[in-house]
Amino acid sequence: MSIYTIVLLFLFHSRKRKFYITTMVSLSFILCCVLVSSCAYATIVSHDGRAITIDGHRRVLLSGSIHYPRSTTEMWPDLIKKGKEGGLDAIETYVFWNAHEPTHRQYDFSGNLDLIRFLKTIQNEGMYGVLRIGPYVCAEWNYGGFPVWLHNMPGMEFRTTNTAFMNEMQNFTTIIVEMVKKEKLFASQGGPIILAQIENEYGNVIGSYGEAGKAYIQWCANMANSLDVGVPWIMCQQDDAPQPMLNTCNGYYCDNFSPNNPNTPKMWTENWTGWYKNWGGKDPHRTTEDVAFAVARFFQKEGTFQNYYMYHGGTNFDRTAGGPYITTTYDYDAPLDEFGNLNQPKYGHLKQLHDVLHAMEKTLTYGNISTVDFGNLVTATVYQTEERSSCFIGNVNETSDAKINFQGTFYDVPAWSVSILPDCKTETYNTAKINTQTSVMVKKANEAENEPSTLKWSWRPENIDSVLLKGKGESTMRQLFDQKVVSNDESDYLWYMTTVNLKEQDPVLGKNMSLRINSTAHVLHAFVNGQHIGNYRVENGKFHYVFEQDAKFNPGANVITLLSITVGLPNYGAFFENVPAGITGPVFIIGRNGDETIVKDLSTHKWSYKTGLSGFENQLFSSESPSTWSAPLGSEPVVVDLLGLGKGTAWINGNNIGRYWPAFLSDIDGDNTLVLFEEIGGNPSLVNFQTIGVGSVCANVYEKNVLELSCNGKPISAIKFASFGNPGGDCGSFEKGTCEASNNAAAILTQECVGKEKCPIDVSEDKFGAAECGALAKRLAVEAIC
Repeated sequence: MSIYTIVLLFLFHSRKRKFYITTMVSLSFILCCVLVSSCAYATIVSHDGRAITIDGHRRVLLSGSIHYPRSTTEMWPDLIKKGKEGGLDAIETYVFWNAHEPTHRQYDFSGNLDLIRFLKTIQNEGMYGVLRIGPYVCAEWNYGGFPVWLHNMPGMEFRTTNTAFMNEMQNFTTIIVEMVKKEKLFASQGGPIILAQIENEYGNVIGSYGEAGKAYIQWCANMANSLDVGVPWIMCQQDDAPQPMLNTCNGYYCDNFSPNNPNTPKMWTENWTGWYKNWGGKDPHRTTEDVAFAVARFFQKEGTFQNYYMYHGGTNFDRTAGGPYITTTYDYDAPLDEFGNLNQPKYGHLKQLHDVLHAMEKTLTYGNISTVDFGNLVTATVYQTEERSSCFIGNVNETSDAKINFQGTFYDVPAWSVSILPDCKTETYNTAKINTQTSVMVKKANEAENEPSTLKWSWRPENIDSVLLKGKGESTMRQLFDQKVVSNDESDYLWYMTTVNLKEQDPVLGKNMSLRINSTAHVLHAFVNGQHIGNYRVENGKFHYVFEQDAKFNPGANVITLLSITVGLPNYGAFFENVPAGITGPVFIIGRNGDETIVKDLSTHKWSYKTGLSGFENQLFSSESPSTWSAPLGSEPVVVDLLGLGKGTAWINGNNIGRYWPAFLSDIDGDNTLVLFEEIGGNPSLVNFQTIGVGSVCANVYEKNVLELSCNGKPISAIKFASFGNPGGDCGSFEKGTCEASNNAAAILTQECVGKEKCPIDVSEDKFGAAECGALAKRLAVEAIC
């Protein structure tokens, strides 16, 4: 039975659009810093116990992550520009060892792996950079960023005082540093990079490595210092970071973090804006209010550097997703979504917070600090210089709102929120009060010219006769090996094959026989004598399992063929590199004769191995077809919805855009050829192309704020709802409240906003008329159609 099939969709074209894929980058944000890309002078980056200092001035630094391999070079300028417009001052990224050195001593810095081009793009936007070399990165990236060939070197042990590992780590780290130095990209050379990182979250696992772990982290510090980059080195989640390394915090909240040295500023390298997604899992979501609360609380409690992880998540192209079972999408619920669109209200609400913090930078970094405790988890923090004072009022109670009298004025502070008073008098921002729009993203059908009603497909079966019937492989060993050892992770697919000769009198032969496999394959297919007897996929994280299926064996030669499939290698934990994958055995033929069970162990038989599939080897994904398909018109991102398919891999114009299982959305553009490898079968007639963009926008904004409605480059076509007073409901289901302004809000906004791409609205009684709402806070609820 042929269950492996290549599905080929023919060329589709557009005169107006270029092929374009998403990537993930690290956006860092530094307050009140302007870096002119043409400057050649050296920037002095140092630190004291209060803050990072740049050219002698203390800075409030906020940073966010965008990883260059998770988007395309075409996307980088737009992503970075949006980061800057969102109030960021720097970009942060990891460096991915296995992407850059896929084969020992063979390097790749082409395409979306062009690290130097990415760093120069940051510089050209007038921003700073934070370079997290690692080279262990975690990042939900395949094998944590380590190349699998590293694991297969003799005597290798990762992340400990192992000479082979330390030599390879130092070699790669040095190569990256020298590349960056050559282009004069460290701040000490006049470039944008103000911080560098060595290792990553080692403190979370150091206990498992004993004294060797402590010695290793000291070696990391010494090695990094010897590279003389001219900017501070950081170590995240490393409470015992050797001096002069700066230890930093990762997590959802880091307000209670204290550095291990009084001369080290309080720094937060990963504020998780959402989370990653697993195949079969729900879309993760972290509320906008909670992200803002965490940031404001961090700065209330003397924080000075904060990085959003992620600011743009992007896409795990090709086989870069880690796991196992991490999805191709790495959207992360970040302020910029997978396609680079503004994720509203998260993007806008944080931008407003950044603007407030920018205005307070000098007070926050030079002011004397005092605290007032109101009880019930409510505190006020005052930063005061000779020129001015700035205040935070934090309510950490999760359920109770607070009404407090602070310096003679009453303030209402919602539960789990922080109010910011830049002059210690007027509240200009509260983390729980969102005064920016929510954008509702929609997928729309392809509106290209001459669109056919259905896609035309051609099929090409995977040629597997040689492995199913003959058991022919590329290598043979009398042992079952881990898939990483045999394949070097060159493919998700590894064939295990053996031939078993059974004599007619062999006691295992009979009518009731089965094949039993002890496996760590993420997905397993089993064949006996060319017949597919069954398959298994891991669920609930149980990656060690026993698969047993009835099978018919004959006297004479019997060919057993097992296909092991990985779906991302582990990327986190102590000794994660040793987690097995594949058919680790033992493998048995089971015969049952009445009450008697006969077991034949095949583990030490001669096993043949073959890596990959012929469709991949023959690069059918690069084939061109005589038919054409028009990509959707316009500039919005294009997604391919693989509804009806099972599991496999997709390519656009020969570029592997990742795994799908059971559906995949990816950004595509231009003259395109789509090729799908379908692993378990499906109905491609349901596959279709769509655009993704803003369908409607809505907001529920407090009085005395300015709301800007925007349809992301498209005109506002209608005002569906508007009411100023105390409206109720949520986006998409607003309703009028018990009080409402005298003027018709919908009519006003229809006149002012319809037909415009952006529409600023002064939320006030001056515009909408008086609203007799008593003590209730007045708000404008509005929903607009794009």
